Amino acid sequence: MRNQRLNSLHARDVAYHVHPSTDLAQLAEKGPHVFHRGEGIHVFDDEGKRYIEGMSGLWCASLGFSERRLVEAARIQLETLPFYHNFACKAVEPAIELAERLIESSPLPMSKVFFTNSGSEANDTQVKLVWYYNNILGRPEKKKIISRRGAYHGITVASGSLTGLQANHRDFDLPIARFLHTDCPHFYHYGQESETEEQFAARLAGNLEKLILAEGPDTVAAFIAEPFLGAGGVIPPPQGYFEKIQPILRRYDILFIVDEVISGFYRTGNMFGTETFALQPDLITLAKAMSAAYQPIGAVMMSERIYAALAEGSRKHGIFATGFTYSGHPVPAAVALATLKIYDSDRIGEHVQAVAPRFQRRLHALAGHPLVGEARGTGLIGAVELVRDKRTRQNFDPTLKLGAWAANKALEHGLIVRALANDTIALCPPLIIDQAQIDEMFDRLARALDDTQRHLDAL
Repeated sequence: MRNQRLNSLHARDVAYHVHPSTDLAQLAEKGPHVFHRGEGIHVFDDEGKRYIEGMSGLWCASLGFSERRLVEAARIQLETLPFYHNFACKAVEPAIELAERLIESSPLPMSKVFFTNSGSEANDTQVKLVWYYNNILGRPEKKKIISRRGAYHGITVASGSLTGLQANHRDFDLPIARFLHTDCPHFYHYGQESETEEQFAARLAGNLEKLILAEGPDTVAAFIAEPFLGAGGVIPPPQGYFEKIQPILRRYDILFIVDEVISGFYRTGNMFGTETFALQPDLITLAKAMSAAYQPIGAVMMSERIYAALAEGSRKHGIFATGFTYSGHPVPAAVALATLKIYDSDRIGEHVQAVAPRFQRRLHALAGHPLVGEARGTGLIGAVELVRDKRTRQNFDPTLKLGAWAANKALEHGLIVRALANDTIALCPPLIIDQAQIDEMFDRLARALDDTQRHLDAL
């Protein structure tokens, strides 16, 4: 009976369900891998097999998969007020408390919070805020936004245009007008043979300034960056990068948007990547670990000068005419508020700082594997990039799909990782992972890499 039920479930999925970010042809051929439950850092599939969730799902399940305090927070709110909106001067208590706590926890002075339902929606909102801000200031031409090649900022039309990954643009007619992309800050691949990291960072900063001058500073409104590139390959900034970028933005009155969707809430050891990399943003994007992924929620934090323009816009138009039905929904807000309280009560930041050195040691030890060209990361996030030739840093032929092959081997060994561009294998485990579990995770990954080497040798 169990096998019949599972076969039926898989068949129904293929028949009716379009999956996001999936090879749909492969799905139709092989069917889905269905997961049934979670416990701590582990998830269990529909056949009962246990896996270390080495990616926190999609970089987001920061407190693992069985945190009863978050379930209880959702239950209480569902019984008290399961939904109400925040339009037209109405409010719900969890959203009020959450906004207050986020502002109090901000890495630098921020004024207000605007709630969304995801990181994509939050970055889509950032675009609208930047355009609105400049219209209110009487600068209708100052609208272009610069992102970076290799960046990931979401998948809506606007946030997908900010994203700098070709796979997210092809045949979607993205990016749309007003969106520009500057250099990917990956020293391993784009640094010149004679350059230091500092020199590479200076060259990229110079290229950014050249782009601004070529477009016209009066037309460039904002620059958006992740503290480290996430889905683009887990790429930390080269030494001195942001120190050189930020003065250029100030020189030309260009807003700085920091996308903390992956880096926020202790992933780097500090509560925000903004602290880790000494950033000075005007706007901050939040999502994912804000609710430990137990409920969908995102947010924009804005400085006072941004909010002052929004308020002026209301004096002009009578209404700030944007928002979502579920902006500040009481249930996700209550769960996010409970999540932030757990971060404090359980001293999650201190825990990450305690275990991150072991994570990074095990990660960088894999640089000695014959297939690994670069091991990179910070805090409790990292990646290894597989290369054909370590000396020349040449990647494998993409048609081999070697990263995906290695990720599938890791799955056989009971570890979930994610294959990214350039055969990069990413790790982003729940923040609650302990030292022994870190060793177990990397032992499984090492076995998968050994299997991958044997697979290559047999070709």
